[in-house]
Formats: sequence, structure tokens, C-alpha cells
Amino acid sequence: MPNKPLFYPEEHHLGDGLDYIARQDPDFAFALQQITPIPPRTKPAGFETLVRIIVEQQVSLASAAAIWKRLKAAIDPFTPTVTLTLDESALRALGLSKQKAVYTRALAEQIVAGRLILEKLDTLSDAEAMETLMQVKGIGRWTAEVYLIACLQRQDIWPAGDVALKIAMHHLKALPERPSVKEMDELAAPLRPYRTLAARILWRYYADVVKRKS
Repeated sequence: MPNKPLFYPEEHHLGDGLDYIARQDPDFAFALQQITPIPPRTKPAGFETLVRIIVEQQVSLASAAAIWKRLKAAIDPFTPTVTLTLDESALRALGLSKQKAVYTRALAEQIVAGRLILEKLDTLSDAEAMETLMQVKGIGRWTAEVYLIACLQRQDIWPAGDVALKIAMHHLKALPERPSVKEMDELAAPLRPYRTLAARILWRYYADVVKRKS
């Protein structure tokens, strides 16, 4: 492992995970030599953050930020009940696509009806928490995984379908083509139980190395 700091002081506990990943995969050890400190990805658990993750699906960061600013101004306080006062057309007028407007209302409805209790996810295993979230219309594997990483701080989550992670893995391992979800899962298998940290390394590698060379 390099001597330079690779994480922020509030995440000093990551050292063992970084050492393990570097020993398991020489390419990741190389990546750790190339990147700046890995930023925290902690976000408050709850409805608001989950909606924001939905907003960020398959759009640029700039577009997501602009849409989110309009949503926050229109939904105050940002609760499921207040969200449901806006119909699909109103949400689309704020910048959401038709699908995301439907997904946002579906999530709010599930919570208001008591069919989804986000506070209970902490008591579930990774697989159970994923399955619970994915029962809501519009929440797929990626959205559930990002929520488990950012809000529940689960340490072994691997968002294999994330485009930035695929591009970073393609670059880091000099693969002939961008890996599939199945191939991503296979490549990350040796990094259990620290796949969340492996993903964070790749996200930083994508930002620090891949984007700068493109």
C-alpha cells in the first residue's frame, strides 16, 4: 500500500479494506497509486435521498442538479405526503421524465401506505434490503445498491451496472471491451467483503484518471 493518505480523516477505518483490496488485485493496487483521496459517500437515509438517487438515474450530474434544485423548491418540506400533492404533470414540469415522475409518486405512495418503511431496512440483510427496495416501481438494482452504499453504509455492495464503474474497470484492466454486468460481478468477486470500497476506488479512478485522459 502507498503511504499517501487515500481517505478522509472521518473514514480512518478504511485502511484494512484498502490493504485487503491491494493484496487481492494488483490492478486495484495500481489504481490506488493514481488517485486522490476517496471522498465520503455518506448521505442521510430516507425518502428525500432515495428520490434524489432516482433523479440521478441515467442523466448527467449537471442535469440532475438542476432538476433537483427545482424539485426542492417546489416540495417543501420534502416528504412523501407533500410530494403526492403534485401530480405527474406537475412533476414533469419541474424537469422529471414521465417515467421518473411515475417512479417518484410510486415511492411516495408506498411509504404513505405503510408498505415501505425505510427505517426498517437497517434491520435487514443486504439481499433483503435490496429486494424490499426493488419491489417499488422504478427502483432497480443500481438505485437500491447506491442507497445501501450511501445511506446504510453497507460494506459489500457492488453496483456492477454503473456505467462509470464499467468504464473505469475497462480502462484499469485494459479489457478488449467494456465488461458486462456478469463480468463485473466476476471481476469483483475476489474483493469480497469490501466491494463497496472497491467501487469507491473505481469511481475515484474514473474521475481522476479516465476522464482526464479522455
